[in-house]
Amino acid sequence: MTKAEPFEGALRVLISAADVCRRVEELAAEVAADLSGSAPVIVGILNGAAPFMMDLLRFLPAPLIQDVLYDFVDATSYSGTESTGAVKSSRDLSIEVGGRPVLVVDGIVDTGQTMAVVLHNLRDQQPAWLRTCVLLDKASRRRFKVPVDYRGFEIEDLFIVGYGMDLDGRFRGLRHIAVIDDAS
Repeated sequence: MTKAEPFEGALRVLISAADVCRRVEELAAEVAADLSGSAPVIVGILNGAAPFMMDLLRFLPAPLIQDVLYDFVDATSYSGTESTGAVKSSRDLSIEVGGRPVLVVDGIVDTGQTMAVVLHNLRDQQPAWLRTCVLLDKASRRRFKVPVDYRGFEIEDLFIVGYGMDLDGRFRGLRHIAVIDDAS
């Protein structure tokens, strides 16, 4: 499917917008409890992490949020519905993370390849510690051993869109998580 072709499949809601919002608020409370008293850097992996990370930040309490710095890296291994097998990166951090606690946020981790590359690059900068927070964990597809310290939902091996996740740029703006069912 190219960007010019009309979408002929069907979308099925997997996780409602209300459930996504509730779980993000719960994750923010978990993160806040662990990060209390620190001045963390929160690193989002573009583009899929953007809505999740912004909502996560919105739910962090005032004493913590005033000390948080955040930035994004651009890294992906997907084209269409398949992994390319290589991580393509086009944006690095503009914040120094050496000696600071770092929380890496992504919308989904499946094979773990993109997360593994991002974590490797961040470790080179010697943060005080490094943790991960993902909204969706597709553990059944894991090929690279990566930690998932904070997990929103574990999902089956389905191709999903919405809340930052996309199919060639489409469907990112959905407030819920949907499964693409091909038209037959």
